[in-house]
Amino acid sequence: MTDDFKDTSTPTPESVDTSTGTMADVEEIMKKYDRESNTRIWTGTPGKIIKYVMAAFALLMIWLNLFANWDERIRRCLFLGTIIIFAFLMYPLRKKDAGKVNHMPFYDVILMLLGAGSFFYYIMNFKAVIDQATRIGQLEVVLGIIGIVILAEACRRVVGLPILFVAGFFVIYSFAQGKALRVIIYNLFYTTTGVIGTPIGVCSTYIVLFIIFGAFLEGTGISDFFIQVANSIAGASKGGPAKVAVISSALCGMVSGSSVANTVTTGSVTIPLMKKTGYRSEFAGAVEASASTGGQIMPPIMGAAAFLMAEMVGVPYADIAVKAILPAFLYFLGIFIAVHLEALRTGLRGLKKEDLPHFGKLVLRQGYLLLPLIILVWMVMAGFTMARSAVIATLVAIVVSMFRKETRMTPSGFITVLENGTKNTISVAIACGVAGIIAGVVTMTGLGQVLISAIVGMSNGNLLIALMLTMLTCIVLGMGVPTTANYIIMATTCAPILVSGMGVNAIAANMFVFYFGIIADITPPVALAAYAGSAIARSNPMKTAFTATRLAIAAFIVPYIFVMSPALLFIETTPLEIILIVLTSIVGLFGVSAGLAGFIYSKMPIWQRILSVVGGLLLIYPGLVTDIAGVALVGVVIALQFVGRKKESKEFPTFNN
Repeated sequence: MTDDFKDTSTPTPESVDTSTGTMADVEEIMKKYDRESNTRIWTGTPGKIIKYVMAAFALLMIWLNLFANWDERIRRCLFLGTIIIFAFLMYPLRKKDAGKVNHMPFYDVILMLLGAGSFFYYIMNFKAVIDQATRIGQLEVVLGIIGIVILAEACRRVVGLPILFVAGFFVIYSFAQGKALRVIIYNLFYTTTGVIGTPIGVCSTYIVLFIIFGAFLEGTGISDFFIQVANSIAGASKGGPAKVAVISSALCGMVSGSSVANTVTTGSVTIPLMKKTGYRSEFAGAVEASASTGGQIMPPIMGAAAFLMAEMVGVPYADIAVKAILPAFLYFLGIFIAVHLEALRTGLRGLKKEDLPHFGKLVLRQGYLLLPLIILVWMVMAGFTMARSAVIATLVAIVVSMFRKETRMTPSGFITVLENGTKNTISVAIACGVAGIIAGVVTMTGLGQVLISAIVGMSNGNLLIALMLTMLTCIVLGMGVPTTANYIIMATTCAPILVSGMGVNAIAANMFVFYFGIIADITPPVALAAYAGSAIARSNPMKTAFTATRLAIAAFIVPYIFVMSPALLFIETTPLEIILIVLTSIVGLFGVSAGLAGFIYSKMPIWQRILSVVGGLLLIYPGLVTDIAGVALVGVVIALQFVGRKKESKEFPTFNN
């Protein structure tokens, strides 16, 4: 095609801004939007003391889970009381106080001691409190109130307000039901149905150990290995750097329990590459954010959610990991298709093959880095406890890190990794404690049945409407909440609505709410992963978030597929049904992605885009009639695009010199 007919609106590597943000830019934008990024700075002797105490706490958690035989209530109180100490040590009252060196005002010291003291009092007077049951004395009531209020304040500092609004509504509801203050405090503070209930129980046993495991695994250099593997697979294809981002984020994200951390880790490498090859800033940041967020639905680890879901649903971990395979595949395939269409639309090429690593040689040279993951999955599936599996896998990660000089762990590095493990646990543990309040009120008041009746009534018994209402609830409740705590809230409040009210399979319902809780990280207005990506890409945060939402359209579609067609989760199905549902889903995702991108072989007029999206959605809805109609519509659009391209090439032939 001659220059006269060149699409000047299409960006080229020469015309696109290739500048990228620094880690300082990331920190600045995350401090604006993310509570976890606003921390105090401790240096010198105070810093060393806090560092060693945090490292010792991580070791204590390992010892408790492997060898101790303490009462669950004592262990959970010790865990949460200590976490409250760390929360006030690290997070100031206001954002503007963050960054101050070795500074902690007296009122924070008082709040820290009162909050932790409430839980430690329970430990020291455990038998007496248990014997009193709901007849607890005035002192216990006061300490329970103090503990809950200070936990809420810690949550405001570390996690943010959305989850507190939800918990506050639930507590007000319990008073509206006529429950006495003494009964409410006893249930929410002193029993395993409240603050120290299942969420904190899971956090203090499984989640903390997997966070520590993830910290050590990161120290082996596995993130760089995953990026190199992705480069060797897709780097040379059209729009290669973006496809590298999708693959590497899927691999890195399954271990990371944070969409933001995953975005920053892999995005610091992939986003500059995308921009250099011609991708727009918003698109580059959005690709990384959407892929990094999806990393947490990637089996076998799923950011520790697989283990948590197994506990909540009451099924073996292996069942969850296997059932998550096809939905995760479709999610990343949806992003992959969107990236490929963008590369075709803008004429972007891949990286030079000679500059990329060879897959076989790379695996032979660094494949040993996968040993900790392999050992972890094998041990869990072989019947070992999840705690023991996590600890053994951590030890393997430490050994693996010794193989190369640049990753070899020194005593100082070992302490630092343990400290990071504790730091990464703070936000999850605080959120889990508040999630326990929500779960406690649901148990104490029977509010779950009220919510079920409300959703069923509003949907008039229609499953699709009920799913949409549940989806909106999950996205709102999930804004700014750490993934694991996010899932606990969803599983406590939303999943029972689908299971009891609409007859949805328990695993499908839990997977549904998990998906929509997670994509809150890229859904405006609170899209923390997208904001992190925009900081590196130097793009507009909100535009990046909307682009990420479009790219991750599969995340809004796939959950509906496996709820209405459980064959996708290998539930009560046959191989033929699985093949059919996967094929129709792939064509459906292509139709929706193409319609949103507005391009297959050439620019699509609006009516073709509408036909493509409608056809894709019809393929997603189960049924022979809808499948035939969907294939017909998407097929017609593809045919029209193909014919249009042929016609265009005849009118404007390309001449080779």
